[in-house]
Amino acid sequence: MNYMSAQEAADKWGITKRRVQILCSENRIEGAEKMGNMWLIPKDANKPEDRRIKKEKKRDKRCTRN
Repeated sequence: MNYMSAQEAADKWGITKRRVQILCSENRIEGAEKMGNMWLIPKDANKPEDRRIKKEKKRDKRCTRN
């Protein structure tokens, strides 16, 4: 399997290297392995959804105030 470093994943996904390391330590990147002090991430891994951003709730049109 081909792997990329945390820095390569960060560049690919547009986030910081530290954020990638946190995602790896939380087991949110499937197939990520730690080798010594370096995270190895599969090249075909997808960027996990950011749980820090809350999705906007849809408003019920019947509940509008005048």
